Amino acid sequence: MTEIFGIPIQAFAGQLLIGLQNGCFYAILSLGLAIIFGMLNIINFAHGALFMTGAFAAWYCTTSLGLSYWAALAVVPVVVGLFGILIERLLLQWLYKLDHLYGLLLTFGLALVIEGLFQHKFGSSGQSMSSPEALQGAVNLGFMFLPIYRGWVVGASIVLCIITWFMIERTRLGSYLRAGTENPRLVQSFGINVPLMITLTYGYGIALAAFAGVLAAPIIQVSPHMGANIIIVVFAVVVIGGMGSIMGSILTGLGLGLVEGLTKVFYPEASSTIVFVVMAIVLLIRPAGLFGKEK
Repeated sequence: MTEIFGIPIQAFAGQLLIGLQNGCFYAILSLGLAIIFGMLNIINFAHGALFMTGAFAAWYCTTSLGLSYWAALAVVPVVVGLFGILIERLLLQWLYKLDHLYGLLLTFGLALVIEGLFQHKFGSSGQSMSSPEALQGAVNLGFMFLPIYRGWVVGASIVLCIITWFMIERTRLGSYLRAGTENPRLVQSFGINVPLMITLTYGYGIALAAFAGVLAAPIIQVSPHMGANIIIVVFAVVVIGGMGSIMGSILTGLGLGLVEGLTKVFYPEASSTIVFVVMAIVLLIRPAGLFGKEK
């Protein structure tokens, strides 16, 4: 049996795949956080709760409403995104000119409320959701068996991240978004509805979290605490990549997922803390993050 550093190649490749899969979730969630912070200057601590909401919505749609996984993947991000728009219109729009702390406290409280409601309704034991029939099974790559669904998660996540990056960095809409963060009055003078653009941007960031929740539902047990378990790591990813940096969020999320996977191979005891060790090192060397702009 072929080995790498004394570890069977199947086990090594399997951990890398799990690390890449987790990195994809980190990338999508941190991308949504970066978009929201870059456009609204809101540190959205409710992001993990809305990730959990997307997972529960997918589970409910497939088990109680009889929808297919693919229908849930299309519908759930839109519905949760609309819920995010409602949150922005009713609560967050009043905080844009205030200190970041107010937005953080409000979204933190909102996260606790959402998690409490789901725990009251569904309990804390968690629910299981099966993957779609077309994505079940595994493919023999010779050196490992690749679960088809995990491969789908990685591929879909990377494509979504690239599309989002292209929209923001390479299109006219993206240029309006970036200009709106710097000088909203100037952008409004050209007839562009900046408040509407901000609201839709927040909704899209929330929809990204819900999309990640749907992808995660067949892999991670759907429970009210699944968002709280991942959001701390995602915030570390955002800090390492640079607050508001789109490409930084994507690359850092994927990279740290792989680092975490490798750590589980060589030193499992440190796998839960390696991300925060990296964050501390990066902040000591470059306080603005790897891809952030120094002020």
